Amino acid sequence: MGRVLTILAVVAIGLGLWVAFPCCDSPKAPKMDLEEWWGPNELKGKTDTSVRPFQIKFDEALVQDLKSRLKSHRPFTPPLEGIGFEYGFNSKTLETWVKYWAEKYPFGEREKFLNQFPQFKTNIQGLDIHFIRVKPQVPQGVEVVPILLMHGWPGSVREFFEAIPLLTKQREGYDFAFEVIVPALPGYGFSDGAVRPGLAAPQTAVIFRNLMHRLGFKKFYIQGGDWGALVASCLATLFPHEVLGHHSNSLLLQSSSTTWRLILGSFMPSLVVEPSLADRMYPLSKIFSFMLEESGYLHLQATKPDTVGTALNDSPAGLLAYILEKFSTWTRPEHKTKVDGGLEFRFTKDQLIDNLMMYWTPKAITTSVRFYAENMNKKNLAFSLDNVKTPVPTWGIQAKNELAYQPPSFLKTKYTNLINVTVLDDGGHFFAFELPKVFAEDVFRAVKAFRAWHAIKRTEL
Repeated sequence: MGRVLTILAVVAIGLGLWVAFPCCDSPKAPKMDLEEWWGPNELKGKTDTSVRPFQIKFDEALVQDLKSRLKSHRPFTPPLEGIGFEYGFNSKTLETWVKYWAEKYPFGEREKFLNQFPQFKTNIQGLDIHFIRVKPQVPQGVEVVPILLMHGWPGSVREFFEAIPLLTKQREGYDFAFEVIVPALPGYGFSDGAVRPGLAAPQTAVIFRNLMHRLGFKKFYIQGGDWGALVASCLATLFPHEVLGHHSNSLLLQSSSTTWRLILGSFMPSLVVEPSLADRMYPLSKIFSFMLEESGYLHLQATKPDTVGTALNDSPAGLLAYILEKFSTWTRPEHKTKVDGGLEFRFTKDQLIDNLMMYWTPKAITTSVRFYAENMNKKNLAFSLDNVKTPVPTWGIQAKNELAYQPPSFLKTKYTNLINVTVLDDGGHFFAFELPKVFAEDVFRAVKAFRAWHAIKRTEL
């Protein structure tokens, strides 16, 4: 019996290694419909596809309605004794935030702040897509290169406002600066949501690729975090000859190979990760416990987005609690034990409420959380894009408190030209928003490396 068990163990390990370290050819990327229509069918062929200037407006009626809802909320249930954010947003702290939003948030000043960059809308595949476009003013000899920045949930284009001036300014040691394009994901902020099911990250990648083409960019650099990271990965996978370089602060894969590597590493972490970083992956019980605790929202949004969306769209206090709780624990997990949630550790009230206004003003919360359901449907999961290799030069930055960590050995199974991974001992999930200077510097370093990589490839040819 012992011999049989030994043989079975060897076979199991062999199968595991075969899956973890495959030698087979990579599957091919699916062929996407580049003109798939997401708007009302009756408008097909009748939409204005010009690029139109746009400004955010907090009109008086909206502001008064919002203030009325904030001031007339039902009394919050008192928190349990000795509790911070362990049960969610602490209701004593919530009262101070609701009062600030209703009485002290300077709507006029913030509207002006949010309109500081040129903004536009254009209709792509039936949806009006809102985007920011900032062109740098640079001296002669400095090249301007385009970069597409992509946000996630519960963020918005607001995440990049502090980084945009840093990216569009010439930096010492670099012979280029960025023309920055920041679109709102479909259904987020002031971008239209789809009217029928199916618009997930791969389809969003098509929309954003078409946006860049409309703006005159046939080749461009990309950067993304959260859902924006998945859209960026889809862009690099589906359009590898158009993406010049791929930077991500949420570089993660879900594949059979990475799963087996993760399991094997749980027995001997040194097989897959540097000892100094092993605590970001192991023990698995700690990691899975954290993910279970933090992912209840994901299951709800992936299965019943319209139900939770109805409540959040009707109650600004509820919206605030639901979204800002993520800015607490996803910035630093230990903030969970603080009565104030550590929300002002790196962010100001105005910054975080700006982001809330990107959901409240256009009534976008329901369409934004539907993105979870679309990315979890069978059709999009069947694409299995994480198993499709991409040659696009790739660079990751991994914050200390990002929700998950994977080492380069995992990432290279897909990103065959993974040039570098910047590993930090600081920062959280909303990286560009939290540490814009560190973010901008890393993007510059990455694109400089991408340009050098392409120069070598041209020389080889």
